[in-house]
Formats: sequence, structure tokens, C-alpha cells
Amino acid sequence: MMAKATYDESRAEAFAGRMLDMLNGGALMVMTSVGHRTGLFDTLAELEDATSHELAEAAGLDERYVREWLGAVTTGRIVEVDRETGRYSLPPEHAAWLTRAASPDNLAVEAQWIPTLSAVEDEILECFQSGGGVPYERFTRFHEVMAEESAQTVLSVLFSHILPLIPGMEERLEAGASMLDLGCGRGRALLLLAERFPSSVFLGYDLSADAVAFASTHAAELELENVRFEQRDLSTFDVEAEAEAFDYVATFDAVHDQAKPLAMLKGIRRTLKPGGVYLMQDIQGSSHVHENLDHPGAPLLYMISCMHCMTVSLAQGGDGLGAMWGEQKARELLAEAGFSSVEVHLLEHDPFNAYFVVRP
Repeated sequence: MMAKATYDESRAEAFAGRMLDMLNGGALMVMTSVGHRTGLFDTLAELEDATSHELAEAAGLDERYVREWLGAVTTGRIVEVDRETGRYSLPPEHAAWLTRAASPDNLAVEAQWIPTLSAVEDEILECFQSGGGVPYERFTRFHEVMAEESAQTVLSVLFSHILPLIPGMEERLEAGASMLDLGCGRGRALLLLAERFPSSVFLGYDLSADAVAFASTHAAELELENVRFEQRDLSTFDVEAEAEAFDYVATFDAVHDQAKPLAMLKGIRRTLKPGGVYLMQDIQGSSHVHENLDHPGAPLLYMISCMHCMTVSLAQGGDGLGAMWGEQKARELLAEAGFSSVEVHLLEHDPFNAYFVVRP
């Protein structure tokens, strides 16, 4: 039995101060999302300095709202103001982490998760009471934000860092190979691959009909005939996957969202051709909470998991694996699915994800 803890007044005061910092931080993340979506950070970075009227005019926005936004981000020490002239500026050291020109280092993209996922808070509270989950269709901006994030973590280094993790992959794709992307979302990775490797064929599956329609429209606009997208529930992929159909299978941040992740992994094992390779990008972390205490993004990742990844799986009657399933659980499920070789790679630009190169 643990001894009763004594009340430490200084510890309580320190925690209250930390809570206030977090409240201000949360507010600033909302304003950072607004600054990103409106293009205010981009516009202010292009101007040497500006009044609220000048910034609003340059951005094509209402001045009163711009002025209030400036109040938040200036007192939050994101934007600076000249006390004498009342002109605002974005320091270049801040612009390096907040503008589209800074991509793939644009942290304002990540700020969007706070308001995007907070939109389903009422439904999540109901799930706390009665279980179940919140289905994909309730997340109105999820695929839009996810596509922006993937553009930074995946698309920006797809050819320079990710494909080279699998020796000979680019050569095989140039010669002509087949590749399947599961949980493909808006299909941006496959579209890039299809453009780069016209001799290969690419197929993407996703549960979201809207995401599939978006990807298919863009494929048509690009006049790509070697890629197609299908709406598909992968809960029974273990028995529905076509045997030995693909040279490569990829999942980008997708396994932990699935209703039945093991079924998906078994299906991947089944559909790989002899000598085929599975590339899995997923969240970098441990399966044990205490081992994630020093993870730079752990609270954010657990929040995203609670408010999206876990709940969309539970909404399908699934396992609710969650984003922070960790490398240990990943290796366990991959082994159970029949894979014998698992290599884990970390990329310097991406502290949130791990890249698994998996072979039967």
C-alpha cells in the first residue's frame, strides 16, 4: 500500500503555471492553424513589416479579424510589433517553421490537428460514456490535413530517402512492376510514383469514398493511365486479397487506423509476389507509455490517436489499436501475419514516424 502523499504547495503552484502555459499554447495552436489556412504567415513573411490594414489588404482579408489575430500571435511571441510605429513583422527564424516556403519544416501544418479533431469532441465524450467510436465521415478536414502532412513527411523525400530504403526498388519500378497502397487517402504518393514510373502499375485502396474520388479526379487531370483508386474496407483483406499480385505494397500512416490491422497485414503477406517487399510507414514510438515520456511529440500523438485513429477503428467494431501501438506491437503483428524479416529505419527529418521494410 502506497503511503499517503503530502501536499506540496510549491509543486501545486508550479503545476498551475504549467497549466496556464498549456492553455496559452493551445490557444496559439488554434491561431497558428488560422494563420496557415488564411496565408497570413506567408503574406507577413513576404512583407518587411506591415500595419494590420496593410497585412489585411495584402492577404485579401478583413482587417478587424486580422487585427485580433495579430493580438494573439504577437502576445504569444510568434509575431513581433514595433512599439513606436505599430508595425508587425515575422522574424525569419519564425518564418522558417511557419510558412509554406519552409516546407517540409512547416509546423503550422501540424497545428491544424488541434481545431480539426476538436470538432468531434462531443462525439468523443459520448464514446467515453458508452464505448464505440466516431466514424470517418464525421472528420470533415481529416484527409485535407493528412495530405498536407504527408506532403512534408513522405512526398518531399519519397525519391531521395524513402525508396532507397529498399535496394533496387527504383530500378524495378522503372522496368515495370506493380504496387499497391493501402489506406492511400487522396493518393498523392501513388500519383507521384505513377508519373515517375510510367512502365509500372499502381493501385490504391481507401475506406473513404471522398478521398478515393479526389484521388481519381487528380489522376484523370494528370492523364495517368497506370494508376487507379478504389473504395474498399480492408477488414477482411486477409481472405479477399489477390494472391501473389504485387511486387510492392505500401502503407503510409495507415495500419493503426484499421478496424482489423492483423487481417490487413495477413492480406499484405498474401498478395505479395515471391521476392516482394512491404514498406510500412507508421508512428515511431514504444508500445509502453513509460518509454514514451521523452518522445518529443507524445502528447500530440496520443491526442490524435484518441480523437481519430483509435475511434475510427472502434466505430467499425474494430480493435482500436491506436496511433501509439509502438514498434513492439508492430513487430508482434508482423510476425503473426507471416513476415520473417523486419528492418526499422528512422529519417532525420521526421521524428514522428518509423519506416519498416518488411519481407516474408
